[in-house]
Amino acid sequence: MHLIVTHANADFDAIASLLGAHRLYPEAIPLLPFTINRNVRDFITLYENQLPFIHANELSHDLITRLTIVDTQHPPQLKNLSPNVAIHIIDHHELSPNIPPGAVLSLTDAGAVSTLLVEQLRDLGTRLSPLEATLLLLGIYEDTGSLTYASTTARDLYAAAWLLDKHHAQLDLVRSYLNYAMNPDQVALYEELVNHLETHLIHGQTIILAMAEVDHHVAEISGIAHRLRDLYSPAALFLMVKMVDHIQLVARSTTHEVDVGRIAEKLGGGGHQRAAAAAMRYRTLTETRLNLLQALHEVVQPAVTVGQIMSKGVHTLAPTDTIRYAAQMMDWYGHEGFPVMAETGKIVGMLSRREVDKARRHQLDGAPIYQFMTKGEFYVQPHDGLEAVRALMVEQRIGQVPVISPDNGEIMGIVTRTDLLNLRQSTDATHAAPLNLATALAQHISPQLFNLLQDAGHIAAQQHDTLYLVGGFVRDLLLMMSPTMAAQISPRFDLDLVVEGNAIALAEALQQKYGGRVHAHQRFGTAKWLLTEPIAFNAAGTIKLTSLDFVTARTEFYRHPSALPEVERSSIRHDLHRRDFTINTLAMGLSATHTKHVGDLLDFYGGQNDLTAGLIRVLHSLSFVEDPTRMLRAARLLARLNFRLEERTAELLTNALDLLDRVSAERIWHELELIFKEHQPAPALQQLQQLGILAAIHPDLVMDDWLDSHLSLLTSHFLPTPYSLLPTPYSPLHYLGLMLFRLSESAQIAILERLNLRTSDRKIIQQSRLIRDQADEIMAATRASHLYQLLELTSFDARLIAWLGEEKIRAQLVRFETELQHVKPIFDGTRLMAEFKLPRGPLYGQILGQLRVARLDGQITTLEDERAMIGEMISKK
Repeated sequence: MHLIVTHANADFDAIASLLGAHRLYPEAIPLLPFTINRNVRDFITLYENQLPFIHANELSHDLITRLTIVDTQHPPQLKNLSPNVAIHIIDHHELSPNIPPGAVLSLTDAGAVSTLLVEQLRDLGTRLSPLEATLLLLGIYEDTGSLTYASTTARDLYAAAWLLDKHHAQLDLVRSYLNYAMNPDQVALYEELVNHLETHLIHGQTIILAMAEVDHHVAEISGIAHRLRDLYSPAALFLMVKMVDHIQLVARSTTHEVDVGRIAEKLGGGGHQRAAAAAMRYRTLTETRLNLLQALHEVVQPAVTVGQIMSKGVHTLAPTDTIRYAAQMMDWYGHEGFPVMAETGKIVGMLSRREVDKARRHQLDGAPIYQFMTKGEFYVQPHDGLEAVRALMVEQRIGQVPVISPDNGEIMGIVTRTDLLNLRQSTDATHAAPLNLATALAQHISPQLFNLLQDAGHIAAQQHDTLYLVGGFVRDLLLMMSPTMAAQISPRFDLDLVVEGNAIALAEALQQKYGGRVHAHQRFGTAKWLLTEPIAFNAAGTIKLTSLDFVTARTEFYRHPSALPEVERSSIRHDLHRRDFTINTLAMGLSATHTKHVGDLLDFYGGQNDLTAGLIRVLHSLSFVEDPTRMLRAARLLARLNFRLEERTAELLTNALDLLDRVSAERIWHELELIFKEHQPAPALQQLQQLGILAAIHPDLVMDDWLDSHLSLLTSHFLPTPYSLLPTPYSPLHYLGLMLFRLSESAQIAILERLNLRTSDRKIIQQSRLIRDQADEIMAATRASHLYQLLELTSFDARLIAWLGEEKIRAQLVRFETELQHVKPIFDGTRLMAEFKLPRGPLYGQILGQLRVARLDGQITTLEDERAMIGEMISKK
């Protein structure tokens, strides 16, 4: 039996979701919960004969083998559940840490679950009755405040419009059930609560508490909570109503920073981030109020805390370090100042670049820094608000403030003036919740991999570390969420996992739990976890992962332009700053903390804005100087995403072109190989041409119309046999060979030297040039043996390159591949010795060669013909 269920105290979104899921799965039974809100219950009572719902007492005792859960992630208590029941969760709330094992998730960021189900019904072309459309519209309108709540998305509006336009949902019916009149008991309670309101400001959040006492039970005080929330618009609202033998708590939140579910848990209840409840016996209202205020101060945090914006991996100086050393540290790491720490571990001052520059102007490079630093024990703690940081910066005129652990007094991070400026410049940064990608991630990877990543993030949090998914995968995940980009983007099948903490320890903890093997590199802080069995990457299972790589967050600096970076352990912020372009600095958290949730997007450097604008932008002005190969990566991304190069980035690239001469051959060839492995390499090569990068590698390298049209043959998949039998995509060497095909011998040699290709690869390019130079003779070869002799010493790859580059000899090359190259005599050396007793020597090769020529030209065809010809050759000798 397939059963569809939802949560208790069901609202219209829950009941509408039951209906929507039933229309998607007609064989499934939509089960009404025991408790339903009054307006919803009245609707069902009136229209029960036209709706498919059943009550619990009508349910058969058949074994439940499939369970679809809507508008919640927690299955109700059910009898007759199969031990192997298949669970499908359809929800729009934040991802719960207690998902049933093996459950398939369909999570949405829409304002209502009904929206997701309406979208699926629309895509299937499902016809709805006006009553069904009205119920689904009620679900959308109730959970989005009639499309006015901040959680409302454009998808909710489109879904509502479809219900109104195509299925004649009745708005007057929607209005009457959403604006349901309160009964006299509710009216009296509402007035009592209004008269006993308290407003509290906790870490910048306006929170309303309302208390009342009645001598009888009042139903559905959650409806009263909605009315008060809409009236006063607080960050959160808590109602406490004493009824007969218990106190009923109802909580509602409108902001990411007040998690009423966590607060209700502390009082013995539960719920999710925006709605929660609790029932408490044997307490007074005064006692409950005090407990609630204590819970609020424990759970509610500043809109932005020091711990959220600080950078980890702090570098410090000692008071006796010299000004020269401090200047060197500032150049290496790009910092404008450092905390100064005594041997006791106590902060004794701050040193800024301004003070260093002043000392150097007076030629005091060798002086100790304690003579110039701003002295004092300056610090904040991670749970402090930003006002504490601003106050220290203003009062002490310092640009950096260390963050000290309240547990052991150790330095754990630093907040800079730039951090505060960036935060202020971001749109509504102190109030807007970060974009959460958990739902999108669950939709694009397999449930097994999703659950494994969740567990890895949880284990990292237990070790006081944080796990992040960063880089290209996060970038493409955001692009796939955009309807205009989704069709152009293919998901990446590699995961860049960064640990702010100890990557090796995390990999070893996962190995202990799941098995497998770990290969670790202590020097670099990296670990490869080899899985016991391959795991599906995508939901279809067509891509498998055999390992996961974990990297410790690190920073890097360059001792001179184009040098390889020197690496040190650092924070996620610094780790992202070392990357090439802003769109590759995006990260999503996989570890929940008291301030962050699984799936929250980290965007320190404006990557999301550049994705929206379609821009490739470097993070700083020395980016191409530090690593000139980023120019080739820029061209590859410009072509793949059809983006533009940001104006200043284009200028920096042009100015740094001559630095490509300093880059090793291996690194240049590696980047070219990545371009040749693109689905369509030609657009990236055109970018290299337009940006002047090809000419900077070698002046004779060009991407023109001839090369474009000939490269298209390699990506068309219509090459003739036997070239079409090659696995695609073709080798990068085939693309390079075609690029070099028209060049002179000296230019080819110079480029092959510049790229330092292997001897075997150089030989292929040289052979293709030999074929090109003999094209006229090859084309004119009428005798098969002549054509064979011209091509026999060339490789298959060289002939493929020549086939691509020289149209007039294509037929001859195909003739050689299909008809001539495998022709050989029946006689071999062993048979020659056995029949003719010839002494070993060059005569064998001469005889067998003549036999092949005769066979190719049709002069002999049988074993007897070969025997006679051998006899004739021997007699002449």
